[in-house]
Amino acid sequence: MRILAAGDHFVAPDLFTRELEAEIGRGHTIGELLLEWPLTPFGPVGEVEEASGDEETVLAALEGARVCVTQMAPVTRKVLEGSPELRLVVVGRGGPVNVNLEAAKERGVQVCNTPGRNAAATAEYTVGLLLAAMRRIPETSAALARGRWAGEFYTYGNCGPGLDGATVGLIGCGAVGSRVARALTAFGARVLLYDPYADQDVLRAAGTPVADLDELLRRSDVVSLHARLTPETRGLLGARELALLPEGAVVVNCARGALLDEAALCDALESGRLGAAGLDVFAVEPPPADSRLRTAPRLVMTPHLAGANTAVAHNAARIAAAEVGRFLRGEPLAHRVA
Repeated sequence: MRILAAGDHFVAPDLFTRELEAEIGRGHTIGELLLEWPLTPFGPVGEVEEASGDEETVLAALEGARVCVTQMAPVTRKVLEGSPELRLVVVGRGGPVNVNLEAAKERGVQVCNTPGRNAAATAEYTVGLLLAAMRRIPETSAALARGRWAGEFYTYGNCGPGLDGATVGLIGCGAVGSRVARALTAFGARVLLYDPYADQDVLRAAGTPVADLDELLRRSDVVSLHARLTPETRGLLGARELALLPEGAVVVNCARGALLDEAALCDALESGRLGAAGLDVFAVEPPPADSRLRTAPRLVMTPHLAGANTAVAHNAARIAAAEVGRFLRGEPLAHRVA
């Protein structure tokens, strides 16, 4: 059987190959394709979102392949229709947004994802970004690198708040949000949770459930977003919602950029209503050269790195390979989404 390992500069093709060979042995032909993500940002390809590469290159690489393992390859209707032997696509990420699921179903192609592969990494990064924004770490580091001892950041008005005794509201309590809740509790924070889709016992185990988003916002010194992007959650935090936060509050987003109205965030930072913000995700990636985010005060930005550490790459390849093993043995797939 022929398998295509369409990797990139994070989950490399040879990493997929090593995990596949460990799972299914060496009796199969594994072709490799290197995509340019993340050196080149992902984007829409054909009708799918957040993909890397072009349809023609992927079509050529898939010739004769029965299985495709990838993170970012565009598995569009055109690619699926041009790959008649393809029967399984395993996407090494939480959401298979680079796959046309409807077209896959029509052609009898099963699609799996790798849920949870970066939950711990994203949770760690969220807490780090939150602390960096609250405690002004990037500003003070940059000042010292320029040779200036920024003693004014020890003054009451500039040093920033702490987590011990603070109320932190988490919007979303899935694999990432629940880990962030545990970490913040260890810091001494009071954790409020808003997630209308989560089991109440799960919420109570992680913190204090709040049934109304407005209530969570009014009570929170810090808000961190952990919701999935859906039509219902797009623009979840806009000008009205940000105005409900206490003055000096901090907002962090390591989930999806479109959950947050960036113009409203800039307004709140520029007016001084918000104390700080940390963003790892953006509505447009990278932000345009004329984006107000680039000049907004007290804003820490990083280029969509929360889910990236070496363990995540290995997790994605290992979970994907295990699905291929189940497929070959005729076992039920653990993470089938289509």
